[in-house]
Amino acid sequence: MLLDSSTLQIIFAGIGTGSIYALIAVGFTIIFKSTGALNFAQGEWAMMGGLFAAFVVNQANFPVWQACILAGLVVALIGAVTERFLIRPLHHHTPFAITLVTVGIALLSKSLMMITLGKTPVGYEGLSGNTYQHLWGASVPTQTLWIVFITLVLMVLTHLFFNHTRWGCAMRAAAANPDAAALVGIRHSRVVLGSFCIAAGVGGLAGTIITPLTLMSYDSGAMLGFKGFSAAMLGGLGSLVGATLGGVLLGIIEAVVGGYLSSQYKDAVAFLILLVVLIGRPQGLLGKADIHKV
Repeated sequence: MLLDSSTLQIIFAGIGTGSIYALIAVGFTIIFKSTGALNFAQGEWAMMGGLFAAFVVNQANFPVWQACILAGLVVALIGAVTERFLIRPLHHHTPFAITLVTVGIALLSKSLMMITLGKTPVGYEGLSGNTYQHLWGASVPTQTLWIVFITLVLMVLTHLFFNHTRWGCAMRAAAANPDAAALVGIRHSRVVLGSFCIAAGVGGLAGTIITPLTLMSYDSGAMLGFKGFSAAMLGGLGSLVGATLGGVLLGIIEAVVGGYLSSQYKDAVAFLILLVVLIGRPQGLLGKADIHKV
């Protein structure tokens, strides 16, 4: 075996955490493609999904899988309401204006969750309980395998939606050229509404499946959002495949640094990677540089 069991265990942990970053990065990408803005509430939506799922599991005795689905749907609805009442009324729908509003939404979401659900970190058992699987000598939490599986399924569904459904193709067309799309009857406002709904739902589901491993609290969203943004930039902002690749790479690098150097440096990895990408390759690994003709 080329890798020992401890190294494999670190890599599996990194892939699991990186899958969560990938889902959050996908949320950034979907909204960026439809509005050109950065949604800094994406991490808070993941936090809300985790806290809501924990509430219905611990207080209402819901099965974990039902709680995850319900939490994802609730956060998707919150995303739709956010777009309808906070984004759409803006007089100037510029990317900068939308980005600023999402910063306010993030702060509001954090405060509301602290007031309603408290400050204590919460968690619950994974989809298969607190069990482990032994793979090539490494002991891997079954929840990590569920995270990877759910991420792969969501990525495939997202690809099929945007490439093989009428609404998905309409969203792509409106994102690429809103004026031309409007001429053939595609309303850009509906595209933006759909993008916020989908991004929020994906973020909320990401929060539900990571909570059994790391616990979730009202202040977890900021770091999740930043790492998801770093993953999106690493892979290439605007690329769904890039978001997946960036998330997994970031998770593995974090896990290796935490396992072989110190866990104190783990959170600094995302900051360092973001700086390197912005300086060396702003378009990311799979992104394309913008060309402006003058």
